[in-house]
Amino acid sequence: MIHRLFPVVASACLVFTAPGMAQNHTHEYELDNGLELIVQEDHRAPVAVVQVWYRVGSSYEHDGITGISHALEHMMFKRTKKLETGEFSRLVAARGGRENAFTSYDYTAYFQQWSSENVQLSFELETERMHNLVIDDEEFAKEINVVLEERRLRTDDDPQSLAMEVARAAAFQTSPYRYPVIGWASDIKNMKATDLRAWYKRWYGPNNAIVVVVGDVDPTDVFALAKKHFGRLKKRDIPPPRPRPEVPQQGVKRIKIHSPTAKVPYLVLAFKVPTLTQAVTGQAVEESEIYALEVLAEVLDGDASARLNRNLVRGREIATQTSTGFSAAARLSTLFYCVAVPRDGTTLSELEHALLDEIDTLKVTPPSAEELERIKTRVVADAVYELDSVQHQAMLIGSLRAVGLDWRLKDTYVDAIKAVTFEQVQSVAKKYLKNSGLTITALIPEIGS
Repeated sequence: MIHRLFPVVASACLVFTAPGMAQNHTHEYELDNGLELIVQEDHRAPVAVVQVWYRVGSSYEHDGITGISHALEHMMFKRTKKLETGEFSRLVAARGGRENAFTSYDYTAYFQQWSSENVQLSFELETERMHNLVIDDEEFAKEINVVLEERRLRTDDDPQSLAMEVARAAAFQTSPYRYPVIGWASDIKNMKATDLRAWYKRWYGPNNAIVVVVGDVDPTDVFALAKKHFGRLKKRDIPPPRPRPEVPQQGVKRIKIHSPTAKVPYLVLAFKVPTLTQAVTGQAVEESEIYALEVLAEVLDGDASARLNRNLVRGREIATQTSTGFSAAARLSTLFYCVAVPRDGTTLSELEHALLDEIDTLKVTPPSAEELERIKTRVVADAVYELDSVQHQAMLIGSLRAVGLDWRLKDTYVDAIKAVTFEQVQSVAKKYLKNSGLTITALIPEIGS
């Protein structure tokens, strides 16, 4: 199963608060310079996570500079006016902390997780690199080779990852979601330090950032610290990105990739679907449809009892694995994936027809009451489990706000899922999982070529 809802570089499985569970108090503030601060109390342990989310990712880029948001993320761990290269990370490690960052299609985020007494130090460090980053030409030249190696290992030398990248690029014609987060190799090779300096100046300002703090903290104290550190930064002129809507698709797109390094065939079905962002901004999409798509994904591939696993992996034994994927909280319309690997003796064509037959069957035979109840029970159970992580709670808040959604959606998600009916699941399957929005990508091994 591909995890859903909030995509980062590697998608994170993010589930929401279930009704009846203890609610942590959440407070939100806005500084005079436009920076958003959201603080959620969690006093179970003396720890806190601090995350800084910037509303910029690969969907803000254009041809020629793809991957620049991710490359800048790398450089944010280098030198600033006050910190030498590597000093940021050494300071965090010296206090027993954990730090990292990630870039996605819609945002770039940085975090530290450590003792709650270190929140002030987090603010000092994040303020410094928000305002005083130094992008050195020589250091950049070294780091861009690290990015190229990352692309080679994660995509170019991984046939299935490459197939997913090709599928996305083929499915979207005009939407910036066609760009890979890491960027095209040619753009990475031709990137200059001056490009990153301009990108940093363009997007890295307090009025384009959300700071999320979750843990054993006092919200009033955190707000005071935010005003002391982030409040002194000047607001930047950050015009919003120009709209680049996807043009209507007129029929099935079909892609074949012949790979000498692939060990097994691989099939990707990608359907164009709306997201919560479109629903809440009144773009002729009902919010209930998005939750129905979530349930639809679970019906197909939520667990071992889901239809694809039950019918294709165990029943007919024509697939060795199946998965579905859908990112509901995205800035633009996205893709609903069905992915499968055929069993020996099964052709990709046979597997394709079997997957489409399962989808067509769902359109005429909606999920049973038992199926829906199993899905809803699992969602609540996952929500209870995931609440143990302060990092996870912060991810929920930041992911929603970074795409312009209300963070309170995390507290209504379970109820929204529980309200989905089998008629709604059937309706969205008919409306969105159709040929006019389908791209089929087949990865074909070429042994010995």
